[in-house]
Amino acid sequence: MTQLPVSAVFAPLDDGSGRVEVVVRRLAEAIALGLVADGDQLPSELELAGALNVSTVTLRAALAALRERGLVETRRGRGGGTFVRGPADPSAARLRQRLRELSSSELREIGDYRAAIAGTAARLAALRASGENVQRLRQVVVKLEEATTMGERRRADGRFHIELAAAAQSVRLTRAEIDIQAEAGELLWLPYGEAVDPAEVVHSHTAVIDAVAARDAESARRLTEAHIDKGVQRLMEFHWRLVATAGGDDGGSTR
Repeated sequence: MTQLPVSAVFAPLDDGSGRVEVVVRRLAEAIALGLVADGDQLPSELELAGALNVSTVTLRAALAALRERGLVETRRGRGGGTFVRGPADPSAARLRQRLRELSSSELREIGDYRAAIAGTAARLAALRASGENVQRLRQVVVKLEEATTMGERRRADGRFHIELAAAAQSVRLTRAEIDIQAEAGELLWLPYGEAVDPAEVVHSHTAVIDAVAARDAESARRLTEAHIDKGVQRLMEFHWRLVATAGGDDGGSTR
């Protein structure tokens, strides 16, 4: 587990943030995004507590909470340890309800933050990415192209953006991208399930990779920001349709 996205998962928590709920959120995000896959074994309690800069007592309490949520299981005896259990994909109905409850201003802020993080990551990736980074990005796009379910597409899309941040050689940018994917990644694919061919996303990601490989930092940033802006606009339009269908409003937001 030495790749940067996984290293970001196990990076030390900020001073003063070593609370049980913070550790639970960090690990639950990684599991939900597929950064640690179903069946993967986590490091030992001592190793993981040291990596996260928390006490073993805090870590054990966090693992207990994750077990209660069905995200990990502990096996005893020879070959035992703590193993990841991938969560079930959320229902479309629950995601639509969550999207309906957000305001347009909240969605716009999510889009602005995503564009700022991903655009910067793309620009820096074009300046810093290794050949291995570029290859990993292309492999993720192949997974997106081959995905057959909405959950698989969402995870592959989220992984692309996380790998793009990793290609910028920045743990902080990678952590920020993981956080935004955990917050909004499930929602971002809702409109695609309604009407959009995933091939459009594959084409967009491929254009970004080509710009990174060509060391064209400005094009990489511009293409990434345009991709995100288009996706957020589509999500907002879908949000307005949901609100209109429900016969309500979205908390005073404006179109």
